[in-house]
Amino acid sequence: MNTDHDDRANLEPCVVGVDYGTLSGRAVVVRVRDGAELGTAEHPYAHAVLDRELPDGTGLPPDWALQVPADYIDVLRIAVPEALTRAGVRPEQVIGIGTDFTACTVLPVLADGTPLCELPGLAGRPHAYVKLWRHHAAQAQADRITALAAERKEPWLARYGGKISSEWEFAKALQLLEEDPELYALTDRWLEAADWIVWRLCGTYVRNACTAGYKGQLQDGSYPSREYSASLNPGFADFVTAKLEHPIGQLGDLAGRLTAEAAAWTGLPEGIAVCVGNVDAHVTAPAAGAVEPGQMVAIMGTSTCHVMSSDQWAEVPGMCGVVDGGILPGLWGYEAGQSGVGDIFGWFVRTGFPASYAEEAAALGRDAHEHLTALAAGQRVGEHGLIALDWQSGNRSVLVDHDLSGVVVGLTLSTRPEDVYRALLEATAFGTRTIIEAFEAAGVPVEELIIAGGLTKNALLMQIYADVTRKPLGVIDSAQGPALGAAMHAAVAAGAYPDIRAAARTMGKARPAVYLPDPERAAAYDRLYAEYRLLHDYFGRGANEVMHRLRHIRVEVSA
Repeated sequence: MNTDHDDRANLEPCVVGVDYGTLSGRAVVVRVRDGAELGTAEHPYAHAVLDRELPDGTGLPPDWALQVPADYIDVLRIAVPEALTRAGVRPEQVIGIGTDFTACTVLPVLADGTPLCELPGLAGRPHAYVKLWRHHAAQAQADRITALAAERKEPWLARYGGKISSEWEFAKALQLLEEDPELYALTDRWLEAADWIVWRLCGTYVRNACTAGYKGQLQDGSYPSREYSASLNPGFADFVTAKLEHPIGQLGDLAGRLTAEAAAWTGLPEGIAVCVGNVDAHVTAPAAGAVEPGQMVAIMGTSTCHVMSSDQWAEVPGMCGVVDGGILPGLWGYEAGQSGVGDIFGWFVRTGFPASYAEEAAALGRDAHEHLTALAAGQRVGEHGLIALDWQSGNRSVLVDHDLSGVVVGLTLSTRPEDVYRALLEATAFGTRTIIEAFEAAGVPVEELIIAGGLTKNALLMQIYADVTRKPLGVIDSAQGPALGAAMHAAVAAGAYPDIRAAARTMGKARPAVYLPDPERAAAYDRLYAEYRLLHDYFGRGANEVMHRLRHIRVEVSA
């Protein structure tokens, strides 16, 4: 009797999800039957984010944020095998792999997919690298793209809340053309990193429907016209047809089969299903069980992305896009977001955490965030006397202006670090409330807020969000929401489920209404939120352009 054969026959099918974040990639091995996460592993990018200089020491101007594509391959080499080992799963159990990526994270490549930064002689050229989602140096191009679209009454502009972001494909490509035309001419394809990594896994380039719709301005089957692009810059006339346009793969579809090369990297079997790429935020919605209208998912990490599906279309001012089937088939998928959240808290800890606090935290066995959170948790709402604007990385929604900057009002000689820290926590909650109110004012109701991402572990922050938004807060029951969502889509691509809704019913996981708004605190926050909105509109809607003037001075001096 071949017991080894019998054991293998009883082994359950699994899928792998790989989540490419801002600073690292995370792999999770998931059981197809019930969504159980059997093993995870994380690999930090060796080059992290290039925002001051390239690996060869070439300096970068302000507002640049680049990455090295080889770091993404290292995640496949290191995190995937490690997750498999931790899961105790045999490679032959894995039937598919799915990936998700930050967006809009784009790179210029040759026709065979080779990134320009890997070509001889181009390591010192900034535009040859991956432009990370938070590369905001294309704001001038984004402003022109929006202004021209408004002037021409382009119908697609309303689908993006009336403004095109500097983070997106057209703005970043136009910046490449205008600042390094030689590299623009060398670029055969301008593509999302979400699609590049799938190309490397299966040997086939498939452009995913999610980034094409939200980041590439593809609406109703068409991109902005050749005439429109030529009006931006004559050299940009054939951008769509020459460098961008490509057959679209729908979410959950099969992109191809794992190549021998990628099998060697990952330790997975050659020929398993490789799913069409997806975006970290959007792929998280079904992982959180958010498959019905009115369920907004906020994926909170270095930034926050707000996604939700609805059975109705509306023009929501400042939204990052609405795409038919952009998250779930048969529903309009909406996206909004905040450019800085966890990044803001991290910035304050790096710059505003005194040595005496560090010593006290160490004595109590806390890290800086835990210590400041514990101190801030003892305060009553409004006790610190501060209001902050959460724009240290600009404003994605609803103002869509990355030249805006942060503000803290009310500082005195008695202000303590925990006061500022709590004010920054509250500011990000006020930013989310602003987004929710924009949706509801446009006729798209938000009935429930479900939180995913690394910041769910901060109970004070979660309660502040419930109190500020006056919404019940659910929490995804997974530490790896995007990776779980990517794995679920892989299960669909491999044929284990007929569609992502079916996969979500079985593999998705969230705990509803974990945090409920407290009426007394919510009323106190209403008063503070009114002050936040006054500052928001004063600095963000043209009454005082001081932030833009300071940004221009900074750029001039840096140049």
